[in-house]
Amino acid sequence: MPIILNGLAIFRREDRGRPPRIAGVVTGPTVLVRLVMRIFEGIEVHPGVRDARDEFEGVMVLTLAERSSLIAPSATLAMAGEAKRLKSEGVDVLDFALGEPDFNTPENIQEAAIRAMKAGHTHYTPPAGIPELKQALAEHYTKKIGLPTQPAQILISNGAKHSIHNALMAVCGPGDEVIIPAPYWVSYADLVKLTGAVPVVVETTEEEGFKLSPEKFLAAVTPRTRLLMINSPSNPTGVVYDRAELEALADAVLTTKAGVLSDEIYEQLTYGDAKPTCFATLRPGLAERTITISGVSKTYAMTGWRIGWAIAPAPVAKFMGDLQSQETSNPCSVSQYAALEAVVGPQDSVRAMLGEFTKRRAYVLERIERLPGVTCVPPGGAFYAFMNVSSHFGRTLGGRKIEDSTSFCVTALASAHVAMVMGSAFGTEGYARLSFATDLKTLERGFDALEGFLKG
Repeated sequence: MPIILNGLAIFRREDRGRPPRIAGVVTGPTVLVRLVMRIFEGIEVHPGVRDARDEFEGVMVLTLAERSSLIAPSATLAMAGEAKRLKSEGVDVLDFALGEPDFNTPENIQEAAIRAMKAGHTHYTPPAGIPELKQALAEHYTKKIGLPTQPAQILISNGAKHSIHNALMAVCGPGDEVIIPAPYWVSYADLVKLTGAVPVVVETTEEEGFKLSPEKFLAAVTPRTRLLMINSPSNPTGVVYDRAELEALADAVLTTKAGVLSDEIYEQLTYGDAKPTCFATLRPGLAERTITISGVSKTYAMTGWRIGWAIAPAPVAKFMGDLQSQETSNPCSVSQYAALEAVVGPQDSVRAMLGEFTKRRAYVLERIERLPGVTCVPPGGAFYAFMNVSSHFGRTLGGRKIEDSTSFCVTALASAHVAMVMGSAFGTEGYARLSFATDLKTLERGFDALEGFLKG
């Protein structure tokens, strides 16, 4: 039977005629470990280290480092995981939790990966990425984005999240502060904490269009401010800053000593008059203090290929590459060649996917208007609707009293079988994020179920 303490489960194997020995170890937050252990009978729970040592005399029990308390499991992945669990039990779940295009990776990109494998590109590459991809990105940013870029400024990583981790580890440390406008992507704050720095969350409101103003930014700046993190188009709101708004924010940044991490992963997914703007291009001298993050996951439906990149001043990029060489070595070789095709190959698939997202966005906004007591800032980019559901707090829905965004989303999943992500995971209570990266039929069924759920 296993012994559980402080988030550690130790499995003891009993062999007849022999003393007990360790058969396996599972770690994690205690509540999650206990959940996993429900599948075992006769769990013996020991409240402290002394009891465990009594069971395993002479065996050193591993405990987690203090940094383990700094992060929590991703709420988006947790909700998606619960939705998958219900599906496995035969429940017809309408899943709008994950921010992942439902399209398959375009054929030309798949074929490029196959060619790379047949050509023998299945071995280690330079830790910072293959030269061909770095050169292609340097030309793309220089000629099409207007950001003069050299290959030495580029680091190819295992997805944009890895790029953000590398960037924060490169420039942040204990005592530093990082300004993050809320709502923010779920991983930002935890990645900052892992460096020893402190996330300084600045609230923005629905009335403000969920945009950080220069005044709010400057009010949050202290002598310890190291970075501003900005994300346009935004996850979870879909908000896109226009050029004038970003220029005003850039001017404010230049009056301080702060750098900027600009997450532009959704840059090619914008609607109507909304246009993406590369923050580093806005003012002279801004590129020298900006790290630009992007990748192929969202634009090219390549979430599983895990390729992202960072563009930074060369010394920063070099350290990020050195760090990556020690942590993970190179990104997948085949994925890099696939990403190369995505960047330099035909862009027809991007336009086709954007056309479908545009139709879905229009349908989602029309259906939200029909939901009782729900409002939403129309997304200018990405594929999310960040819905204000706070008017339903205090009500009883699905047999449960709704007290916050977590209880709202958990009850909607259990009762209406609609999976969304709670606004609190993005630093903003009162909201639920719905991804419309799925087909119109599923969206129709989902909104029918959600409408019925809200009407009680």
